Amino acid sequence: MALITYLTRIQFDFGALALLPEELAGLGIARPLIATDKGVAAAGLLDRLLATLPGAVTATVFDATPPNPTEAAVRAALSLYREADCDGLVALGGGSSIDLAKAVALLVTHPQPLAQYAMIEGGVARVTAAVAPLIAIPTTAGTGSEVGRGALVTLADGRKLGLVSPHLIPRVALCDPELTLGLPPLLTAATGMDALAHCLETFLSPRVNPPADAIALDGLARGIGHIERAVADGGDREARWQMMMASMEGAMAFQKGLGAVHAMSHPMGAIPDPVLHHGTLNAVVLPAVLRFNEGSVGAKYDRLRAVMGLAEDADLAEAVAGLNARLGLPAGLAGMGLPERLIPELAEAATKDHCAETNPRGASASDYQALFRESMG
Repeated sequence: MALITYLTRIQFDFGALALLPEELAGLGIARPLIATDKGVAAAGLLDRLLATLPGAVTATVFDATPPNPTEAAVRAALSLYREADCDGLVALGGGSSIDLAKAVALLVTHPQPLAQYAMIEGGVARVTAAVAPLIAIPTTAGTGSEVGRGALVTLADGRKLGLVSPHLIPRVALCDPELTLGLPPLLTAATGMDALAHCLETFLSPRVNPPADAIALDGLARGIGHIERAVADGGDREARWQMMMASMEGAMAFQKGLGAVHAMSHPMGAIPDPVLHHGTLNAVVLPAVLRFNEGSVGAKYDRLRAVMGLAEDADLAEAVAGLNARLGLPAGLAGMGLPERLIPELAEAATKDHCAETNPRGASASDYQALFRESMG
């Protein structure tokens, strides 16, 4: 059986941020909690958002979202939401701020603890339509969380788990490429490769969803065609528009599930020190996973080579590794500071991640250990 559901209300183009007041009014939100982080605020993007709000709207700001959202941060934002008597949320930032806002929207109307809503804990059925209304405004082109049904949160017990439900999809996504102009090259590269990894992994998932496949391939084509331009010139408006579309499309295909790349990156993202960037992790482990899956996906690699403009006999994994190098991303996990001694623990966690079940080739803990070691560089 193919589950095909698309998706939410999306306003997409330069200037979309200006539509926030009417979208708030449409959802009946007059006292929003703005979930963001200090980097976004320092870049002036929070001030731009607040400047759009009419006098009738009273906003409360939570700007303490960590690079990988934690249950403690979710609880702090939830307390602020209740203290200010908020009636909805606006998430401004990358995937971390949007995921944190999703978790807050859930706990506004659902009892704690948060762990009971994790997918691997059987939590999908526990999430109801009663979640608080959320408007998502991405400031990077990577996670696609503004249209995604999941939120990744590092719980108090140290596990980084996915909360997954169609009810967690934001009610409205305001996708304004203007907000990504001037994003630093390395962050542009890392978030852009996150989007490409989403497109690749969803297309390779064995689940049946032809519309999702088509969207993933379109996103991949846009991303491959523009990521190097966006990294080279932060003011390239066409490249920024295309990368935000690629990011959104990658997440629109999430219903097919992801795979071993994300099963590996999720537990690494839960490590408290060093703090590792999700998109960079995806980029670094992607070549090893592509090599591992080859032979288990039928003719799909041929389709990917065609979409990516590669020769028919090109090595897909080497092509991705070469792109990573041109973008200035790390050559391996060791260069990111990952201690090799953690590999057995990370491999075991990868087998339990909700993304592992939709990898096209089954992977044991020993397989994951080999993938981690191959990705150390």
